[in-house]
Amino acid sequence: MEVRSVYNIQVMCDKIPCQLIPRTRLQVWFFRVCSSIFLWTCLVQLVAVGELWHPRLLTGLTNRIPWITHPHLRLQHSLHSPPPLVPHRNYKSNGFLKVSCNGGLNQMRAAICDMVTVARLLNLTLVVPELDKTSFWSDHSDFEDIFDVRHFIDSLRDEVRIVKRLPKRFSRKHGFEAFRMRPVSWSNEKYYLEQILPLFSKYKVVHFTKTDTRLANNGILHDLQKLRCRVNFQGLKFTPEIETLGYKLVRILQEKGPFMALHLRYEMDMLAFSGCTHGCTVEEAEELKRLRYVYPWWREKEIVSEERRQKGLCPLAPEEASLILQALGFDKETQIYIASGEIYGSERRLAPLRAAFPRIVKKETLLDPVELQQFQNHSSQMAALDFMVSVASNTFIPTYDGNMAKVVEGHRRYLGFKKSILPDRKKLVELLDLHQNGTLPWNDFALAVRQAHDKRMGQPFRRRIIPDKPKEEDYFYANPQECLCEGTNCEDLLGPGNSNTLQ
Repeated sequence: MEVRSVYNIQVMCDKIPCQLIPRTRLQVWFFRVCSSIFLWTCLVQLVAVGELWHPRLLTGLTNRIPWITHPHLRLQHSLHSPPPLVPHRNYKSNGFLKVSCNGGLNQMRAAICDMVTVARLLNLTLVVPELDKTSFWSDHSDFEDIFDVRHFIDSLRDEVRIVKRLPKRFSRKHGFEAFRMRPVSWSNEKYYLEQILPLFSKYKVVHFTKTDTRLANNGILHDLQKLRCRVNFQGLKFTPEIETLGYKLVRILQEKGPFMALHLRYEMDMLAFSGCTHGCTVEEAEELKRLRYVYPWWREKEIVSEERRQKGLCPLAPEEASLILQALGFDKETQIYIASGEIYGSERRLAPLRAAFPRIVKKETLLDPVELQQFQNHSSQMAALDFMVSVASNTFIPTYDGNMAKVVEGHRRYLGFKKSILPDRKKLVELLDLHQNGTLPWNDFALAVRQAHDKRMGQPFRRRIIPDKPKEEDYFYANPQECLCEGTNCEDLLGPGNSNTLQ
């Protein structure tokens, strides 16, 4: 017998040739690892098959293995089996449609739905949309930073072919330049078929440089309207990182009871764009005016704030929102989630609202700063979190009818007409001024506010159609009625008559 050192370990060799021992131990170790992997694979497969054939067959077993029945929140969505892929729609593509979206998250969201629909109508191949990186928010997020791009492509492949990028032969490196244009706003199918489709025969690739409201609200084929909804409600899914944190926010809020999502659109960009300075200091009003001149695409420069406010074109100020919420019957125990970015004037402007409703929270107060760190300086990703909370809230109240307010309203209708109080700002300004100058006592003021909103709670109704004035009619994504009911149920749900048409 002799003693040898193998990797500094003293090995006793007796009868068995010493040089064989390290190799033999390696084989044993390898066999054990493979056996363990095999057994765990068999166990997981057994659980899955058992649940498929008989959900209660392995209940006793799974109850003893907690992570199988209650996976960590981050894993819950990834562990779900992905839905089976829908078959490809076979068609001869007429060319490639490249689009550059403009605006904030929800304006771009609606535009993406429209562009998928246009690609389907014209039998085009859609390139994954580019997101706006040059607007006020200076967010450099790409599509895949906000939306699950693989899900987007796969879930819609039975309708339209979507690719991540153009083929190399259509790149600038090969000397190719796509035809760039802005489609006419609020256009119908005839416009796209007669004026846009022929461009693809000539150029092969057409690049839409603006995409906001480029498809009409009404007069579109029913199947295409349904496709717009499908993209919106099913095709556009946030990334796992955003969804995980969004669901965590919702869970934290729900554990504390029912909650309201208040989309307090009292942010610098909105005030500068709209010219609304009610309640601002002289210095703040000048700052907002200077900002308005910085951005050339904000066309109106000289704006009389009070005139716009009297017309109901300004967002409610925090102190105005406080009075309205109290008049609607909400008390100091109401849990309110502020779904917005930084409020202009910060805590000074929030003080009246916080005094009346001390249970005000924001994502920044509910989450650890480390959790939000990856989303900092990415306004669209932060807006995605607010979007998820707003859709899930018990009550949603926007203080301005911008893109987020409208798209969230439409989602809540789709989810069963969840309560959304839609302020009549023109009427509210009139009532607020009467109350604040002492003309209208509180009880009368509160009664008038409630009466003005009896039919503005997100109930079913048909979209208003205003011929030749699409900007003034109801927005498709706020009330996608074609997707909210089927067959004869629509009449019972939406009321008599084919439409609410205003001449």
